[in-house]
Amino acid sequence: MRIEVRAVGRMKSGPERDLFDEYLKRAQGQGRALGFTAIEEREIDPRGKADKRAETASLIQDLPVGAQIVALDERGKDLTSREIAGKIESWRDQGIRDLVFLIGGADGLDRDQLSPSTHYIAFGRATWPHKMVRAMIGEQIYRSIALMAGAPYHRD
Repeated sequence: MRIEVRAVGRMKSGPERDLFDEYLKRAQGQGRALGFTAIEEREIDPRGKADKRAETASLIQDLPVGAQIVALDERGKDLTSREIAGKIESWRDQGIRDLVFLIGGADGLDRDQLSPSTHYIAFGRATWPHKMVRAMIGEQIYRSIALMAGAPYHRD
C-alpha cells in the first residue's frame, strides 16, 4: 500500500516541518516490512485558488483509481489511535493499493466533490492549525505502523 498526505499550502521549514518529516521517515522505514511501499506528501499551492471548492478540486486531481480517501475534517469522527491503525490495516489487507489523506485549506474541504466512500476523521473537537494537523497525521501514520509491527512505541 502507498500512503500519501495531500495538503493545501506549502509548509516552510520549522519545528512542525521537521516533526512531520521525521514521522514520515520513521513510518517509511518500519512500514516496508508490512507492505507499505511509499509514504509521501503532496503539497497543493493555494495561490490563485479562490475558495474551498477550487482547493478541493486541486487536492483530488489525479487521485489513483480505487484509492481510499480519508479527509481530515473537524466534523469527522474522533477515532482512537488503535481505531486509525485498525482502519489502515484493514484497507491494506483488503488490497487497497493507495490511501490518501486530505487536508484542506483554511475553509476546509468541499464535501460535495468527495466520493461517498470518503472517510472523515477529526483530531478532537478543537480547531488545529494546518501545520499541526500535518504533524499529527504524520505521527498517527507512524503510530499505526508501529502498532501493526508490534513495536513498543504505543502504550495503552
